[in-house]
Amino acid sequence: MSPTDVLDLAQESVFVMLKIAMPMMIAALITGLAISFFQALTQIQEMTLAFIPKIFATFATMIFFFPFIGRTMSTFSKELFDRIVGLGS
Repeated sequence: MSPTDVLDLAQESVFVMLKIAMPMMIAALITGLAISFFQALTQIQEMTLAFIPKIFATFATMIFFFPFIGRTMSTFSKELFDRIVGLGS
């Protein structure tokens, strides 16, 4: 396996990781911004107020995007296994 193949594999791995994690991160970001605006409007200065809604939003997003995550991981794994089999021949 050449160094360029290793770099391509590492780049693809990072891209897949970001593609899988992005929906949850965006949901947590939007929820956090909404809670922050609410806290700014009502002048409630409780630091722990945002944790529970962020957790619920993240888990709801994870459940909703689970088929996408599974397909993405399955496709990446199959391509990776094909590359491994190709190394042996």
